[in-house]
Amino acid sequence: MDLSQVIIRPVVSEKSYVLSAAGKYTFRVHPDAHRTQIRQAVEALFEVNVVEVRTLSVKSKPKRRGIGRGRTRAWKKAIVQLREGQSIPIFQGLEGLEG
Repeated sequence: MDLSQVIIRPVVSEKSYVLSAAGKYTFRVHPDAHRTQIRQAVEALFEVNVVEVRTLSVKSKPKRRGIGRGRTRAWKKAIVQLREGQSIPIFQGLEGLEG
């Protein structure tokens, strides 16, 4: 798998924004990607040093719209911790939106 296919997009949520202050960044990743591939992809794309990678599978949820029933997609999430003092400029634009 190519490194550009491993990381799909960053996850922008309240929890991921709080984690980014601690040097941990959250990404939606390819379901077949493992920790080593995720580490290599983040280091290559953002030119940072990764200390730790945690992965989890987000389960699908049941949804309803009128009579129709369905489920959301299941996906894989990775929380990547960087070396002290390093950052990824993904969430930098969100700092002005605080309270």
